[in-house]
Amino acid sequence: MPRRRRRPTKRQLRRRRLIIAAVTAPVWLYLLAALIGSLVPVNRGWSEPAAGTTIYIADNGVHADIIMPVAAEGLDWRPYFPPRDFAGPTGGAKWIAFGMGDRGVYLNTPRWRDLTLATAARALTGGERAMHVDYVGDPGHAARAVRLRPAEYRRLWAAIRAELELGPDLKPMRIDHPGYGPTDAFYEAHGKASALRTCNTWAAGRLRLAGVETSLWPPFAQGLTWRYRK
Repeated sequence: MPRRRRRPTKRQLRRRRLIIAAVTAPVWLYLLAALIGSLVPVNRGWSEPAAGTTIYIADNGVHADIIMPVAAEGLDWRPYFPPRDFAGPTGGAKWIAFGMGDRGVYLNTPRWRDLTLATAARALTGGERAMHVDYVGDPGHAARAVRLRPAEYRRLWAAIRAELELGPDLKPMRIDHPGYGPTDAFYEAHGKASALRTCNTWAAGRLRLAGVETSLWPPFAQGLTWRYRK
C-alpha cells in the first residue's frame, strides 16, 4: 500500500508563511509606495492656462511618452533629429514623441512577448537608458493633453534636451538600430533605468521641472496620466 503523506507540522507551516511573506513583502511595499507616490502632487499650485502650447502624454498602458510640437515657442527639434536619422520621411510630421527607457528593453523587445527574464532583470536593477524619438503626424492617440505657458514649455523642452548625450558636433548620438518603424529612432541618454527610475517617473520628472503639477513618484503610467484632461 502507498505510504500516507505526513501532514506538515504547525512549525513547518509557520516557517512557510514567513518565507512567503519575506518574498512577497518587497512587492507589496513597492506597490504601496507607487500608490502613495502617484497620489502625492508636486507643483500643486499650478493650474492649466486658458491659452498656451499644448503637449500630449501618450500611454499604452505600461509606458508613457511626452509628445511635443516639432517647432513652437521659438524652439525647433528638427536640427537635433534630422531626416537622415530616420528610414522614412519626417517632413510632414508636426509632432514629436519622447520616451525614456532601459536600453536593452527598447532595442531587444519590439514586442512585449520578446521580453526575456534577463532583460527585465537588468532593467529593474540598473540598465543603461536610451531615448526613443518618434515623429508623429497626429497625436490623437494620446491619452491626455496638457496646455503650457511659454516659460513652462521652454523649461520642458530644455529638460528633455538635457537628457540626451551629445556628440562632438553637439548633436544627439543616434544608436545603430532600425527603430520600430520608418519615423522613429533611438538615441544615447544619460543615467540608468531601474524599478525606481522608470519611463513613467522620467516623464513625471520632466513635467515637474517644467513647473507643471504632477505625481511625486509614479512608476506606472496610470499614476501619471490620471492628473490631466483627456
